[in-house]
Order: sequence, then C-alpha cells, then structure tokens
Amino acid sequence: MIINHPLLGPRDASEFVHLGDATLLSRPDWQAVDAIAQFHEYLYQRDNPAGEYRELWYHEQGDRSWLIVTRNTITHEISAVELARDVARQEQLS
Repeated sequence: MIINHPLLGPRDASEFVHLGDATLLSRPDWQAVDAIAQFHEYLYQRDNPAGEYRELWYHEQGDRSWLIVTRNTITHEISAVELARDVARQEQLS
C-alpha cells in the first residue's frame, strides 16, 4: 500500500506505524462532570467499520510526522492523507 505523504510524496506503508482510530485526537475534557464516562468511551470503545475510516499513522521510518489517512477498510483504497497537526488545529478553531 502506498501512502501519499502531504510533504514527502508517495511512500510505502512499511515506513509507517498504524496507530488506530483518528478520533484519538479529540481528547475529552478531564474537568467535565461526566469525565469518567467520556474517558471510558475515548479509551475503550472503538468502531470497526467496513468502508471509509480515518486512521492515525506515524511516519517512523521518515520525518516522524503524524498523518490522518482516510481509507476504505475493504479495498484499502486511500482517499485522503492529511497532517494530523493541521487537522487538530482546524478542529480547535471550529
């Protein structure tokens, strides 16, 4: 599988480490009234969808960047690759 890195161009997936669901970027508020329930969901509840899915990938054998890769879990076709820092900034602004 080839991942088209936004800064470095096409790279083989063997250069990366797959770290799971990209919703890990959206950490719950630890001061919320229901913080325990929110963190339980955050840490232990994961979707396992068939189809489009956003995942965290770490470029271990390269520039050590974090990416969010949107791919189809059935066909492994990648539809988008974004730098995780850009996505996190955008979520903070909205």
